[in-house]
Amino acid sequence: MTNPTRSSTSSLQAAIRRRAEEIYVRSGRIAGRDLKNWEQAEREIRQETTEEQFRRAVVVRVHGVQYIGEYEQASAQGYAPGEFGEGMTIPVRFAGEKMFVTRPNGMELETTIVKKVG
Repeated sequence: MTNPTRSSTSSLQAAIRRRAEEIYVRSGRIAGRDLKNWEQAEREIRQETTEEQFRRAVVVRVHGVQYIGEYEQASAQGYAPGEFGEGMTIPVRFAGEKMFVTRPNGMELETTIVKKVG
């Protein structure tokens, strides 16, 4: 039986190693920067791993029905939680499992509906 902690540590180390190599190549293959490249890679990978643990969602009520729509930060085009205040009237449109919420700046935040209550 494999140890899940050892396996995840091993895969984390492999991801950091790959990223450090990418940084090395991207920065012109400058010798002697191994530690600096590794530290940068570790910061980037750990940040990505931490961000993936959080689910991002908006909650919207339309005609008495509450919709919870999750979105991915990478495709949110700068959306920051708090742009929508409680009780605000905001344009929303639906397309299948998707909910599109119009932001105050006029851009749409695309979400995937994960829960519908009411």
